[in-house]
Amino acid sequence: MASSHCFQNPPELDPACGRGKVVEDFGGQKAYVAGSVEAKAAVVLISDAFGFEAPKLREIADKVALSGYFVVVPDFLHGDPYAVGHPNPLQWLQSHDPEKAFEEAKPVIAALKEKGISTIGAAGYCWGAKIVVELAKAREIQAAVMSHPSFVTVDDIKEVKCPICVLGAETDQFSPQELVKQFEQVLSENSQIFPGVTHGWAVRYSDDDEAAVKSAEEAFADMTGWFDKYLK
Repeated sequence: MASSHCFQNPPELDPACGRGKVVEDFGGQKAYVAGSVEAKAAVVLISDAFGFEAPKLREIADKVALSGYFVVVPDFLHGDPYAVGHPNPLQWLQSHDPEKAFEEAKPVIAALKEKGISTIGAAGYCWGAKIVVELAKAREIQAAVMSHPSFVTVDDIKEVKCPICVLGAETDQFSPQELVKQFEQVLSENSQIFPGVTHGWAVRYSDDDEAAVKSAEEAFADMTGWFDKYLK
């Protein structure tokens, strides 16, 4: 079961936000896309429980696109993001299985390859991190980043087949520091625990909180640095 942290600081969703555009069918999924289709590398961003209409998620997508990537943010929640006050969060989670979304992600990756994009990375937040780790296990992508992951286990990490970066929070009921450190021991790869932040900080924060903004910017820099290293 997801922790209460998964549903804190909900964004105000806006279907019209972002500099990119929404397409009705990208690999079978409605998606927000940004960047040039002539790009040689792509990044798939996978949302947390609040879905692909979150303004800060689309802002991240736009910024990644400015780094030279074609970016796809699929709506794996199919127009049904978590709503604050939902009477049964567990029921919502059961009806939005990350394993099902992983299967839906495969045609999205295939659609990118059909466009001639040879190197593909994926980044996921909270709920979306589980999809990313499954893609990494299945050799579907060449680089992965997980921010404050949920549902990801040490056994998952042991099966990862590509470079993966894990960005954890100092305070996180679902991926506590001890678990992130176990991931690091398995991977011998990059992982970082951000001090003074809680689950969700990388994509759900207040612009009025200077410390939160700084931490989110550092997480973004780590993510893009990772993709630049392994996708370009």
